[in-house]
Amino acid sequence: MLPPQNLLAFILPVLYVSGGAYRLDILKQNSEPNEGNVRLFGSDSPSEGRVEVFHNGKWGTVCDDNWDITEAEVVCRQLNFPGAKSVVIGKDYGPASGPIWLDDITCEGLEKELVSCRFSGWGITDCSHKEDVGVICERGSDLTTDDSTHSLDHSIGLSGDLGQIFDNGTACDFWITFQTPSGNRKDDGTPEMTETTICAHKAILMLYPYFSASVEANNITVMVKKPCQPYLISFIRYLYTRKTDVTHSSAMCLHQLASDFGVKQLMEDIGRLFSKILPDDASFYSQVSLYKYAVESKDLVLEENCIQYLAWNFQNLTGSPVWASLPVDLLRSLLVRSDLVVPDEYYLLQTLENWITTNADSLTSESQADLLRLVRFPMIPAEKLYELGSTSPLYKTHRDVYLNSVLKAYQFNVLLYNNQTKSQLGKESDDYKPRIYTSETWSIEIDPITKPSGSRRQNQYSSYEYRNRYGHYYPSPTSSPQNKQLITPLHNSLLFKNNMITWDVNVFKTQSDCSRYGVRCESIPAVRLARRNRYSSESSVVFRNRLLMICQNKYVAQIQGFKETMAYVSSNITQVLAYPCPDHKCTYKFVVRPEYL
Repeated sequence: MLPPQNLLAFILPVLYVSGGAYRLDILKQNSEPNEGNVRLFGSDSPSEGRVEVFHNGKWGTVCDDNWDITEAEVVCRQLNFPGAKSVVIGKDYGPASGPIWLDDITCEGLEKELVSCRFSGWGITDCSHKEDVGVICERGSDLTTDDSTHSLDHSIGLSGDLGQIFDNGTACDFWITFQTPSGNRKDDGTPEMTETTICAHKAILMLYPYFSASVEANNITVMVKKPCQPYLISFIRYLYTRKTDVTHSSAMCLHQLASDFGVKQLMEDIGRLFSKILPDDASFYSQVSLYKYAVESKDLVLEENCIQYLAWNFQNLTGSPVWASLPVDLLRSLLVRSDLVVPDEYYLLQTLENWITTNADSLTSESQADLLRLVRFPMIPAEKLYELGSTSPLYKTHRDVYLNSVLKAYQFNVLLYNNQTKSQLGKESDDYKPRIYTSETWSIEIDPITKPSGSRRQNQYSSYEYRNRYGHYYPSPTSSPQNKQLITPLHNSLLFKNNMITWDVNVFKTQSDCSRYGVRCESIPAVRLARRNRYSSESSVVFRNRLLMICQNKYVAQIQGFKETMAYVSSNITQVLAYPCPDHKCTYKFVVRPEYL
């Protein structure tokens, strides 16, 4: 063993040298970016990363809606790669602080630049950074020379060696005192503190400026919350080994400690683990607590992750014990989202009215009115609008809010083509945009694992026939449960009440399934939602349909858009679910979303 006086001289060079490596990357250039340039960001490999595009002096991301291998090919060729290997959906390439520049992009495949493809418009999107798309490009042949360098990496044992140094406390020279309030008070009225002291090495802690472990200093005292006290030693040991075990009970504390002391990698890794933890609590107490913690710690990525999960599983949330006491700021954040999954907008209004009634004593009248204005009344069926005066418990209290909102909804239903209404559509576009409505009017569900049954059943999910809200049963085109039909209105406006659209709904598990329907599948499994008929009056209606992947009939694990009629279900490690599903046992819910432009 080295003498104590030589130990620090040994540790520092090992730490700094072992983590480094030479890499010559001829594909990266240092020139200033130009308008429309693209790059792959957030990966150690130059041929993989989050797709970012340069516009108006800023790098921004691209939403994965309508994205498939065709768009990936354009990006890879623009970056001088031979082609694209795969699309990456849902992978975390680190925080993205810039705007989302592109959404609903469609390429023909021959474009020289991504910005030559069709898209909604710069910065026009309903996505969050959780939906940023990535790609993996083909590298082609590696270039080699006779003067090759071969790397010898024995650093795998370094973590264990440094862990032993911490455990033994050999030559430790910096004392960290963690103070935790005990909940009691001293005779002089000051809070009583419980102390935990850990001896560490300056050579390690100097890598983390928040510890202020300078040559002159030899101790520091910090405050921590009482629940985090059991995890202090694990946290400090991580600074040596870069390894630790994280449990549901320790995750929040370790994330908080990593945030407080600037251990960015640990904070980001635990943040990603929260996605796996979120579905575990059917009571939703953990998810709401995690949201509050994210707001308190100013972790915007974690905050968005929590809000998105609650938005996708809103119906379960409204039936949980935590619903009545949901924080008003969280409720407001949910109500503004277009990816809120609900049976219909009337259901949302009813649940909101019940929540406001329960919390009326703690809300001002204006706060109640502000929440009600976030309901998209034009999306409520006209027959339900007519009943609000007699059925709503808040109608008399907020009569003006209801009257103005219902008037706007009636205009949308009967004066859709009126110039004044079109102007309002532009100014208040969110009121006229659908959320993700899962009632049987707009959706149908298929279990891709179910095998054909010999029994004849009559329900929406039958292999043989099913019924929509208009009371009619429609036979499936085959006896396979992977092929169904869905009949929806062209739009939810009364103007289109009698214009019905028939949709073919398919799940393709093999390439032969695709060929049988004359469909070209980029990968399998794939799903298809295709129209059979069109109307001349639909020129201003666009469909932004969605595929929901529901894990074990418990929670929504993933939502993705369609590329025209097709969507490709995650099938490998580069296309991960937003919220993991054990054994990937998901049912598919197809949701039709017409939007008036």
